[in-house]
Amino acid sequence: MESESLTVQKITLPKKEQVVVHPRKPIHWKDYLVKFGFYVGVVGIWELIALFHVWPPYILPSPVSVAQTLYYGFEDKSLLFGIGISMERLIIGYSIAIVLGVLLGLALGRVRYLEQSVGSAVLGLQTLPSITWLPAAILWFGLNQAAIIFVVFMGSFLSIAISTEAGVKHIPPLFIKNAGILGIKGWRLYWEVILPASLPSIITGMKLGWSFAWRSLMAGEMLFVNLGLGYLLQLGRDLNDMSLIFAVMVIIVAIGMIVDHLIFGLVEKAVKGRWGLLVEEH
Repeated sequence: MESESLTVQKITLPKKEQVVVHPRKPIHWKDYLVKFGFYVGVVGIWELIALFHVWPPYILPSPVSVAQTLYYGFEDKSLLFGIGISMERLIIGYSIAIVLGVLLGLALGRVRYLEQSVGSAVLGLQTLPSITWLPAAILWFGLNQAAIIFVVFMGSFLSIAISTEAGVKHIPPLFIKNAGILGIKGWRLYWEVILPASLPSIITGMKLGWSFAWRSLMAGEMLFVNLGLGYLLQLGRDLNDMSLIFAVMVIIVAIGMIVDHLIFGLVEKAVKGRWGLLVEEH
């Protein structure tokens, strides 16, 4: 019997491509320089427009005039007092809206009958401008802080509930099925599966609710005499003081940017990192 000679050939396989994970690069100082340059350019153009008197000062004040108003406002504590009162109303109304909005959104996303009944009403009420609640709030609560807090609440509550509902509905069914196999039911299902999985949508709703809450707050404070930043805006209009109006607008924008970067930005980054949604910069 002839023995078969086996020729063993050395087969060179292509090297498996290695997945290189690039560490996330810290924000370079040039990024800050670009942002700083942008704002300096905006202020510079604004100052040039004011110097050439394209519009009279009572329509468009110069940045120097606005800066002086900010300085004197913080010196006599009128702006600090207005910021404190407005932030108190905003935080109370917005905090209640977060709690009730998330709870309602979780229920709407899981209970079909609630979605068909209450859900349709929530969508309909969302089309109402929040300031339309002010007349009813004044009749219910009177001309006091509770009326403004209620308007702030209504301005952010519905958007948070709708975003939460959307987040619950977009949870992969496999998550719920696997949770049932592991015996996770009832409140544990909401706390350990549904709530964490819908957090990205909830945070989006919270950011929308924050902006809507500010609009509701300013409208409420401007429509009837009361202390706060909205009252200072109204005072600037009555006194034909555009520098005061611009100063309050600068404060509102600054507060919004600080909250977005220090609170929403960090929370959103943590959630995206937990779910592997961060886009790495190279």
